[in-house]
Amino acid sequence: MVGLRPTSPHAPAARLSRTAAILAALLVAGLSAAPTAHAGMFDDDEARRQIADLRAESRARLDKLEAANRAQLELSNQLDNLKSDVAQLRGQVEMLTYELQQAQQRQKDFYLDLDTRLRKFEPQAQSGGDAPAAGGDAPAAQAPAKPAANPQAEAKEYEAALTLFKGGKYKEAANAFDAFGRAHAQSDFAPSAQFWLGNSFYAQRDCKKAIAAEQVVLSKWPDHAKAPDALLTIANCQQELGDAKGARQSLERLAAKYPDSRAAQSAKDRLKK
Repeated sequence: MVGLRPTSPHAPAARLSRTAAILAALLVAGLSAAPTAHAGMFDDDEARRQIADLRAESRARLDKLEAANRAQLELSNQLDNLKSDVAQLRGQVEMLTYELQQAQQRQKDFYLDLDTRLRKFEPQAQSGGDAPAAGGDAPAAQAPAKPAANPQAEAKEYEAALTLFKGGKYKEAANAFDAFGRAHAQSDFAPSAQFWLGNSFYAQRDCKKAIAAEQVVLSKWPDHAKAPDALLTIANCQQELGDAKGARQSLERLAAKYPDSRAAQSAKDRLKK
C-alpha cells in the first residue's frame, strides 16, 4: 500500500491567507476603478447637457429666422399690393383727366359755336340802339357826343382775340379780351369778351382771376346769354380750388336762376352725383 502524505497542520491557514490576499487585492482594484467610472458617468451627463443646450439655442435661432422670413415675405406681399393699388389709381386718374379734358373741350366748342351764332345779331343791336326815337323832341341840353361805334371794327378786334383763344394762346387771348373790354365797354361784344377773358384765365389754371372775371359778367350783364356759362365756369373753378361747398352753391344758383339753359342742365346733372 502506498502510504499517504501526512497533511500539514498549517495548510488551512495558508489557504486562508492566500484567499484574504486575493480579496484585498480585488477590493483595492475596485476602489481605484470607482472614481474613474464615476468621472466617466459625469462627463457623459455634461456632454448631453451641452448638446441639449446647443439644440435649444439652434432651434431658437431657427424660429427667429423663420419669423423674420415670414415678416419679410408679408412685407413683400404688402408692397406688391400697394404697387398694384397705385397702378390702378394712376390709371383711374389718367382716365378721369382725359374725360375732364374731353368735357372741357366739348364745353369750349359749344361756347365757340354759340358765340359765333350770337355774334351775327350783336352788331345790329348796337346800330339800332343808337338811332333816336322817331318824332321825339330834341332835349334842351345834350351831352357831348361820343365817338360813333364801329361795329365792323369791333367785330374784327373781337374775332382776333377769339382766334387767339382757339389757337391755345390763352395768355395773349386774355390780354386781347381785356384790352377790348377797356376800349369798348359799351359794345354788344363786351359781355362775350368779358366771358372769354374769364375762360382764358381758367385755361391758364388761374382760377382766382377767372372767378373775378366771370363775376363781372354776372354783375353787369346778368341776363346775357353768357351769364349761365359764366356761373358754370365759376363753379368749375371753385371745385378745382377745393371749395366744394362754394361750387355746390354756384351750381344750385345756376339751376335756379337759369333753369332753361344748357349750363343749368349740366349743373343739375352734377348736383345729382
